[in-house]
Amino acid sequence: MTTIYVTWGIAALAVLGVIVRPGGWPEAIWAVLGALALWALGQIGLADVWAGIAKGTDVYLFLIGMMLLSELARREGLFDWLAALATEKAKGSPIRLFVLIYAVGILVTAFLSNDATAVVLTPAVYAATKAAKLKNPMPYLLICAFIANAASFVLPISNPANLVIFGGGTMPPLSKWMATFALPSLVAIVVTFVMLYWSQRREIVTETLERQTEAPVLSHSAKLAGYGLLLTAIILMTASAMGADLGLPTFVAGVLTTVLVLALTRQSPAETLKGVSWSVLPLVGGLFVLVEALDKTGLTHQLASLLQDYAAADGKTTAMSAGLAVGFISNLVNNLPAGLMAGTTVQAAHVSDTVSAAVLIGVDLGPNLSVTGSLATILWLSALKREGLHMGTWAFLKIGAVVMIPALVLSLLALVLVAP
Repeated sequence: MTTIYVTWGIAALAVLGVIVRPGGWPEAIWAVLGALALWALGQIGLADVWAGIAKGTDVYLFLIGMMLLSELARREGLFDWLAALATEKAKGSPIRLFVLIYAVGILVTAFLSNDATAVVLTPAVYAATKAAKLKNPMPYLLICAFIANAASFVLPISNPANLVIFGGGTMPPLSKWMATFALPSLVAIVVTFVMLYWSQRREIVTETLERQTEAPVLSHSAKLAGYGLLLTAIILMTASAMGADLGLPTFVAGVLTTVLVLALTRQSPAETLKGVSWSVLPLVGGLFVLVEALDKTGLTHQLASLLQDYAAADGKTTAMSAGLAVGFISNLVNNLPAGLMAGTTVQAAHVSDTVSAAVLIGVDLGPNLSVTGSLATILWLSALKREGLHMGTWAFLKIGAVVMIPALVLSLLALVLVAP
């Protein structure tokens, strides 16, 4: 029993380090230190460490491919062009600009993942609001944070957490995915928009938007990057429709597109590789090891048994409850470890597709409550800091409570009401 408590304690401290980042150390350091501490103290063996790391292979490949594509598109100015185009099409209306940026955010999240929205769309939106001479860019920057999670279950490729929940060969084909998540995704996107606009309406309607903005020229290399992204999206949707793993196709598409664009433009790969957030990989790997250690204590088995019993008694109520619980827990421990534990539990419990889908919605949408809820929101905060901007924890929480809670409740209701 003491061994179990030691494992739980180390895992809790590691996750706390990921969220709080004592001393300003990167999140990845705390996840890796937690995994190393568990191994050094004999809580898990080296075989368990490698087993945990290996379980994330598909996620690593997916992240590498998406980060390469996102950084390439950013460097070539594709996202700056999209944001500037939205500003131009707004025709002096701050409300229209809000709607257009939200639409761009949906597309980027759905086809490039929520992390891409946080990392590359945020600075592009800031540049566009600066060019439009807006007094307060924050309402428009908040779009990047909220849509990154709200649209992250439109497609399997929209969030790396989706690969975790439906891991181990259980990822549904694209047709089944769309049948399950189309309505909840639509509800999440619409409700998030309505509540976010309502919370920011005073700031938006009092703005004056500069009509004449100088749109950047879309270079030949930026067009190539855009074609690469479009081709990648087609490849991934095809792979998803066939029920295949998404990691390897994403990795291959990302590498080939990057090599092609850099070769045609005669650029060195150094700057593109330097711009990729490689620390995400050890962060995810460390979290996989922590979850593997927790699994060894029997925690996953206990949770799976509990979930199985409740699901057998009342599947729809269990789906609603599980989705809400995971959604709020994700804000306490971050949705990466919460998603890993929830995914392992769901797979072990062999529950219905409705319960699994509800858990995924909780993991994806729930983090919109707080700044520490998801990796995408943490990356969004980092993007703000690079631009000299700040969003306080309490200020975000007040907005998040207004936006996330109705979106999560109504999305889960949309799921269970149409479920068989």
